[in-house]
Amino acid sequence: MHRLYSFLTVVRRGLCVLTGLASLGLAGAEAPRFRAGVHVVDITPTNYPVLVNAMFTERTATNVVDPLTVRALALDDGTNRIVLTVVDSCMIARDLIDRAKEQASRVTGIPADRMLVSSTHTHSAPSAMGCLGSRMDTNYAVFLTPRIAEAIVGAVTNLVPARIGWGVVDDWEHTFNRRWIRRPDKRITDPFGELTVRAHMHPGHESPDAVGPSGPVDPGLSVVGVQTLDGQPLAVLANYSQHYYGSPLVSSDYYGRFAKHLAGMLVAASPTKTNSSFVAIMSQGTSGDLMWMDYSAPAREIGYDAYAQEIAEEVAEVWRSLKFHDWVPLRMAERTLALNYRAPDAARLAWARQVAKTVEGRLPATQPEIYALEALYLHERPRTELKLQAIGIGDLGIAALPNEVFALTGLKLKAQSPFPTTFNIELANGAEGYIPPPEQHALGGYTTWPARTAGLEVQAEPRIVETLLGLLEEVSGKPRRPFPSALGAYPQAILAAKPLAYWRLEDAVIPFARDASGHDHPAQFEDGVALFLPGASRTAGFQPPQPETPNAFTGDT
Repeated sequence: MHRLYSFLTVVRRGLCVLTGLASLGLAGAEAPRFRAGVHVVDITPTNYPVLVNAMFTERTATNVVDPLTVRALALDDGTNRIVLTVVDSCMIARDLIDRAKEQASRVTGIPADRMLVSSTHTHSAPSAMGCLGSRMDTNYAVFLTPRIAEAIVGAVTNLVPARIGWGVVDDWEHTFNRRWIRRPDKRITDPFGELTVRAHMHPGHESPDAVGPSGPVDPGLSVVGVQTLDGQPLAVLANYSQHYYGSPLVSSDYYGRFAKHLAGMLVAASPTKTNSSFVAIMSQGTSGDLMWMDYSAPAREIGYDAYAQEIAEEVAEVWRSLKFHDWVPLRMAERTLALNYRAPDAARLAWARQVAKTVEGRLPATQPEIYALEALYLHERPRTELKLQAIGIGDLGIAALPNEVFALTGLKLKAQSPFPTTFNIELANGAEGYIPPPEQHALGGYTTWPARTAGLEVQAEPRIVETLLGLLEEVSGKPRRPFPSALGAYPQAILAAKPLAYWRLEDAVIPFARDASGHDHPAQFEDGVALFLPGASRTAGFQPPQPETPNAFTGDT
């Protein structure tokens, strides 16, 4: 704490001097300048062992493989100032993030609702939040909080005149749907002893027990680039929807290696060939059902360093194509959304209490034990509040939510956003678990089992999407766009025949299948449908998008 106090005291005095100079009118009537600043703080644990979450049961680490960091990017358009921060952590409890924001706000004067703090989702970092069979590492949480604040304050302190640009490329080679529909005769038993699982993560490569992915892929690799006025690279904020790669403990996973590789590429190509202040950041997109394995093909393992190198090469290519702007407006808005947890019914609660008695005095070791304790948690805390944000950077929109989000949800937000380009940052400003689209709940599987990791109400996803679209409308000043509907040759031929009703089954939401004939005869979906899947002309792998995005029916008949 003394280290943080000394740092913040110096920064506070410096900011006061700058404020005083501005009040003397030294800036005159100059046009507003765009400024940006970056700062990196090391958060590698200094005391071992540390607790590590992110799996069903708790793990312990005794050494570091890759350093962990907090990376912050501050932006200032002369009127509005915002800070985007990404932490090498699986997930961070909201109260911890709120405390860090409050500390930073007291020093910088930036309101806490103009700060975004998210997690990369590395599964190899100390536990900053309890979940499933893991406890929070309280010592590490105390260590982490002021360092998040320090990164935010440091980025603001380092503000310099800058230019900014953004772009996006579709990368189909590095992320795939990991949640596959199982054959009707290959259901899996859930932790509650019921044969409910029709879709589950990690089916195995070319498994005969699984028939195909249960959702689409969001291939967007988004890049925000910042350079100084003399063309030196200052920062990259990238965003990609890929859960994590997998690395030894303790490690930042591919996110840290990406930052290192990209820095080497961009600085080497810069005018002076050197820039020690450049910071690369990879944020997490909507990857709740995505990962790097293509389960429709034989296994391919390249390692997290090579994976990071390939992603960095793509981002470097996007950087070279960016159009940099001398000034763009910044806008940011925040709302809270209260949602219910799916608390256990009387029978589930009785089961949970009985199982919990056998776990007293030790950590849970099996899935039934873990989910019994989680059921008690949801029973005792039946309601929660989410913090949702939207940011506008010129014509770029960013949506931020504290969940693990399916790719379909990310595509809904991108398609309907009023901004020409939008990306989503998940696990931002807290961690409230998976939010499967409502139809996915009927298919079961890990990402639907009620717990702190997936416990929100069935209608959470559409309510969150609606709130975020409203926030994007607010910061853009424009209405949302309608969800697009592409017409390939086949549907055009059907429509030319003037049918009385035509359900294309391309829908992205339930409960109704839209009638494309224009005669307004919608059909109603029953349970057991997966929406917006790759068409028959595509594999589950990396091929360009086609007009067809059909639904799949997973029933037994």
